[in-house]
Amino acid sequence: MAKIVIKRGDRSEAVKLIQDRLGVLSDGIFGAETEKHLQQWQHTHGLPADGVFGALTMQRMFGFTLEKSVRTITEIIVHCTATPEGKDFTVNDIRRWHKDRGWPDIGYHYVVYRDGTIHDGRSVHLRGIHCSGHNSYSVGVVYIGGVMTDGETPKDTRTLAQKAALIILLTFLRHLYPKAKIYGHRDFANKACPSFDAKKEYSYISTH
Repeated sequence: MAKIVIKRGDRSEAVKLIQDRLGVLSDGIFGAETEKHLQQWQHTHGLPADGVFGALTMQRMFGFTLEKSVRTITEIIVHCTATPEGKDFTVNDIRRWHKDRGWPDIGYHYVVYRDGTIHDGRSVHLRGIHCSGHNSYSVGVVYIGGVMTDGETPKDTRTLAQKAALIILLTFLRHLYPKAKIYGHRDFANKACPSFDAKKEYSYISTH
């Protein structure tokens, strides 16, 4: 099962993102100072002040809902929005695009903005609309970006904040769905999406 906490002694881009939210030096090292500030943050927000970044702290800090689906989930599929590098878009933008296609709502369950914030899309209890033939038993995660400024050429445009947020989100999703494997959209379709090899990059999350 994937590691479900980030704690003192850890070093990663995810730690940098947490430090940024706490307003402390973002060096990617979870030391005593980060632990102290996280405890203060937890106390202020009515959480157990254990200095450990677990599921409840993650949900409160990043502002999205980590709820286990009533569906049986065996796949977590990563996408990009195929929007130009450096341009910001929102859940509502994507919802509008998808409704314009005749869909009832946004097709993805989680959306990762360029600043690393994670946002709810459609309810995880509902079948997604993001990967033909796999929607019934998957969770769809998308990051904003995925093509060059020309709006056409595939490119891994993830910011460091997005990379960290995806690690955090995917780790906790694997905790909820321990039998699920992580894939990129390109593993199931003739597409570049998500413009990097998600299956390979996140294999360590899928197998632990």
